[in-house]
Amino acid sequence: MLHRLSLKKIFPLLLIPALLLSVFLLFSSGKDQKRFDAFSKEMFEKEMTANTLNMHYTVAVPENYGISEYTPVLSCYSQASEEEARRDLDRYLAVLSSVSPEKLDEDSAYACLLLSRSLSLSRKGYDFPYYAEPLSPSSGMQSELPILLAEYTFRDKRDVEDYLSLLSQTGAYFSSLLTYETEKKEAGFPQADASLLKVAEQCNTILSEEALADGSHFLQTTFEERVAALASAGILSDEEAVRYIKENNELLSTVMLPAYRNLSTGLAGLVTERETIPTGLYYLPQGTGYYTWLFEKNTGSSLSMTEVKALLYTRFETSYLEMQNLLKERDNAAVLWLSARKENAFPLKDADAMLADLRKRMQEDFPAFPSTKVSSLFGGSAALPGAAVKTVSPALEDYCAPAFYLTPPLDDTENNVIYINEKSTPKGLELYTTLAHEGYPGHLYQSVYSTRYRQPSDTAPVRRLLWYGGYQEGWAVYVEMKGYDYAAELYTENGAEDLAYGCRIEKANREMQLCLSALLDFSIHYEGASLEQVAHVLSSLGISDAVTARNVYEYIAEEPANYMKYYIGYLEILRLQDTARELWQEEYSDLRFHKFFLETGPADFTTLRELLFR
Repeated sequence: MLHRLSLKKIFPLLLIPALLLSVFLLFSSGKDQKRFDAFSKEMFEKEMTANTLNMHYTVAVPENYGISEYTPVLSCYSQASEEEARRDLDRYLAVLSSVSPEKLDEDSAYACLLLSRSLSLSRKGYDFPYYAEPLSPSSGMQSELPILLAEYTFRDKRDVEDYLSLLSQTGAYFSSLLTYETEKKEAGFPQADASLLKVAEQCNTILSEEALADGSHFLQTTFEERVAALASAGILSDEEAVRYIKENNELLSTVMLPAYRNLSTGLAGLVTERETIPTGLYYLPQGTGYYTWLFEKNTGSSLSMTEVKALLYTRFETSYLEMQNLLKERDNAAVLWLSARKENAFPLKDADAMLADLRKRMQEDFPAFPSTKVSSLFGGSAALPGAAVKTVSPALEDYCAPAFYLTPPLDDTENNVIYINEKSTPKGLELYTTLAHEGYPGHLYQSVYSTRYRQPSDTAPVRRLLWYGGYQEGWAVYVEMKGYDYAAELYTENGAEDLAYGCRIEKANREMQLCLSALLDFSIHYEGASLEQVAHVLSSLGISDAVTARNVYEYIAEEPANYMKYYIGYLEILRLQDTARELWQEEYSDLRFHKFFLETGPADFTTLRELLFR
């Protein structure tokens, strides 16, 4: 699901007005290129130092990017900070509009274009206060923050001290989010009772007094492992390691545990007597307008809602007919389909072997990593980027996606982590295609490729501040579909042609599921579909269980436009690919298209299409 857990939350860039004024004056004289370089560098530094957690996941060594002095901070919500951010964003866009792109080098002009378009879209989001939900049951910060803390890399003593400082601020952080939820309710945009109760229960489960008492909580064990590694390397003394472990345990018990308890109690206190369930954005004032904006923000697509609906209905009909034809083509097709999905039927049994197989099969159609200090993916003697596959802690299994990838820092692309939720991701074929989505040729490959491609000249990586969900998740779905093709090859090579056929059916089924989810997303949030209507649609497709129907409805209602970034992103890539075939004719190849896509992104699809025509 997640290649990178969102650190933006509900807050846009926080920029100091004095910085903007000084930069604006700077732009009034001198050469545009030098002015833009200075501005983008300072903007990157300011954004990084405004959120230490964000900075740590973006750069491994802050000094590499001119950041030497900073105070560890976990950004908190307040009305004042939101208003200041809006004023700053207006000033920021004014600065960008004063730049003459034709006077910049190609890379800078492209960065300037992306910044202007992305931040202009972000500015429109201020028309919809209190619509965002930072504490959603499926992807809220109550479950994301512990994972980010557990994977917070310790490279030196400063990292440990920063971590402990952030931990000490979790009380204020969760208190600010409770303030937001309270204001949200008072403004007439309350989170549904059912959702509030789910999050409140999560807060009681994610961090328990019992686990802390016996030292078994993952925020204790992972901290001890990271500190022990520094001690073994001689970076920390044994005395320092013991002291840090003691401080971590104290902060978890005296700050973070009460923070979760207070958040749980506070959210439960917002529950009404009506026992409401989540509903679509359609029922909120300007709800369809917000959904239209959120769709563009999440997907990077400029398709109108009319075009989206037509595209999804056409695609669903095509996918449905394809699957029906595959099931009719052979008498035992349904049996082969089920057999191909069985764990013991798949030739490869563990994640490392699956990743190695995916790397081998992608070589023909995907470019090698650009050369940096580390050799490329398909040549050279240096080690490949690491890809550790870890399992989600049992305490988080109920609240996490089936799988997700944590993007590595710009200056440390060698260490990558893919999380697998064993409660919702079986092994076999599903694990193989999940690893294609999260690893190779998916998020890991795309993220590392993009970083390394820009690395030689990217001294101020301001583009890393921009998020393009449709580009990233669309790519992951695109290569996941290729993962099914690779799996079919693997079955065939192992003498199981019948199971390869079953794999083709599962691929069609997977696309139909994604398309259906996107259609339901559109129907619930843009057209106001009710739980009963969704249950009727699912029943017509053979899913008649009432509990399943409610779970599907509530998840989509709680996560508006989430499925869109996956499936619309995927369809936009296919549309872009079709355009490339028409333009390049006999010079087209998948390798050339993939290279274009990886080296021009991440970006929105309007910009990518413009570049394709140049």
